[in-house]
Amino acid sequence: MVQHLVDFAPTLLVAAFFFILSLNWPRDATWSRAITCAFVLAVAVRYLVWRFFSTVLPYPMDWSFGFLWTWFVFLVELGAFADILLFLVAMSRYVNRSAEADRLERDFFARDAADLPTVDVFIPTYNEPLDVLERTIVGALALDYPKDKLKIYVLDDKRRDWLRDYCEQKGVVHVTRPDNSHAKAGNMNHGLTVSSGDFIAIFDADFVPYRNFLRRTVPFFQDPTIGIVQTPQHFFNKDPVQSNLSLEKVWPDEQRLFFDEMAASRDAWDVSFCCGSCSIARRSAIAEIGGFPHDSITEDLLTTLALLNKGYKTRYLNERLSMGLAAENLKGYFVQRGRWCRGGIQTIYLHNGPLRGPGLTLFQRVMFLPLSWIVQYTVRFVILVVPAVYLWTGAAPLYFTGTQDIIWYQLPVLTAYFLLMGWLTPTRYLPLISSAVGAFATFRMLPVVVSSLIKPFGVPFRVTPKGSGNEESEFDAYTFFSIAFWIAVTALGLVVNVVPEWSRIGEGEFSVVSAYWAVINIAVLMVAALICFEKPRPLLDSFATDEPARMAIGGAALAGRITSLSLEGGIAELETEPGATAGGSMTVEMEHFPPLRCTVAQVSRLTSGRFAMRFSYELEGECRDLMIVKLYTGEYSQEIHELDKSAIVSGLWSRMFGRTARAAA
Repeated sequence: MVQHLVDFAPTLLVAAFFFILSLNWPRDATWSRAITCAFVLAVAVRYLVWRFFSTVLPYPMDWSFGFLWTWFVFLVELGAFADILLFLVAMSRYVNRSAEADRLERDFFARDAADLPTVDVFIPTYNEPLDVLERTIVGALALDYPKDKLKIYVLDDKRRDWLRDYCEQKGVVHVTRPDNSHAKAGNMNHGLTVSSGDFIAIFDADFVPYRNFLRRTVPFFQDPTIGIVQTPQHFFNKDPVQSNLSLEKVWPDEQRLFFDEMAASRDAWDVSFCCGSCSIARRSAIAEIGGFPHDSITEDLLTTLALLNKGYKTRYLNERLSMGLAAENLKGYFVQRGRWCRGGIQTIYLHNGPLRGPGLTLFQRVMFLPLSWIVQYTVRFVILVVPAVYLWTGAAPLYFTGTQDIIWYQLPVLTAYFLLMGWLTPTRYLPLISSAVGAFATFRMLPVVVSSLIKPFGVPFRVTPKGSGNEESEFDAYTFFSIAFWIAVTALGLVVNVVPEWSRIGEGEFSVVSAYWAVINIAVLMVAALICFEKPRPLLDSFATDEPARMAIGGAALAGRITSLSLEGGIAELETEPGATAGGSMTVEMEHFPPLRCTVAQVSRLTSGRFAMRFSYELEGECRDLMIVKLYTGEYSQEIHELDKSAIVSGLWSRMFGRTARAAA
């Protein structure tokens, strides 16, 4: 018994470090991050040394499958270690630019408005419909900046007459070109030839700037070394992962880890990079590099590298200053991530990429390597298949020394990693969900990684489909059957080895480890499989609100609160029964907003005894523009501030064992 407790000593030491020290330290202080990341790195190095000298080198060099498999798994682990090393280095620093932005804004806008620089807003578009574009255009027109210093350019690569007419109606510049060469980068470079502003703010066609975007970002350019200011991307709809797992209100979108945590830490090292939309660039710096680079399908990352070559930095302001559309379905999800992955890998082959680009320091070259894209899906796939390979062939991933060594060396690493992620990203990470999302993406993204390494160029730029919504139940058959295959192979491997006559592995301590590993993999894959079943969801998402309103129904006036609003309708809560019926007319009056003529859709009694009244309306002209500004330019958000673990478990349980999306529809 005592010996068993001794075996867990390193893991207990790791837990004690976090629970006694790190969890009581400030999470956003560089000193606490540096100490914690260094501690985790030391634990990882300890494991890697044991792994190499005790479980790889001792394997007899017989060139058998077992020998090759052992070395292959170890090399994958080395890749994972390199990726984690870069992650730990990046996350060991942190900077919050908000206080700096406050000071810069105050000083910058103290000057006369006539002395402010001019700003052009570029809205590159290809196939987005009007209901997507109107939000961005109206939001850009509402920017808090002198109107004589601001000009909006809609860069239309589809050359649509209806969009030209809409732009003329709104007083913005509609720009077309004779061809679509070099995709988005070419479109923006053409925009440079017809505009002249000192700075260029870029918003993809589905992103709406907050009114204070320019007030918070432009002042940073008083530093002549700043070439771009990037802000995070936030979303007003739910991405496919949130929706398909029934976690819309309790689990954040997938990109929060990068934009809320990693990007700010990279900025502390001066290796932040442009993410395209929601950024603003210095025109003279872009001109100095010859325009937006088009050698890669991710022109934003190359722009950062090209500017670094000239001595310009990309600054990151981690404030919510815009909202946009996340990928609305799995097709868009994989189109988007496939483009990011392929574009990142392309940079290692380019003359201005991290390997060969002139003027970069060694640290910058290393930090801009697309290592995560190359490694993460390979690592996840190997993690999923190791137990199955062992259960069916008897080939262990290491020259096994005993369960006690696994507990002594490997368990501390896993514990350190999970506790680190929980400390660094308390509202962005849960092992089961995060692992399931990674496993789900692996089956489609790993082929993209392999093909990009072999043939990085030749695949055309693909625009992420936006504005299509997802109003039908769809099914990702390829990913589902890939997941189902590995669940079946792993589960059957467990069953086969239970029967002594069928066993492929015989007796051995690793069989116990592999059994636990296999069960965990099956659980992760089962959650991943749920993502393959798309839930229908509306084209327009509602915002949670809480503001007083007055409802006029017939001759009666009732006071209540608006608890939900969208461009199509809302929900009001009242203390007394409204005396309205479905199909009836009503007027809703809110502060600082014109009266809304509405149709009652439904009246229901809440468990609290209050009444909820759902209403709809059709907005046109100025009133619709005012509602767009009200909803999308800073007053409301869809942010999830804390993880409700019980609600997450409940959502997964109901998704797995409750009614199907089709039945519920």
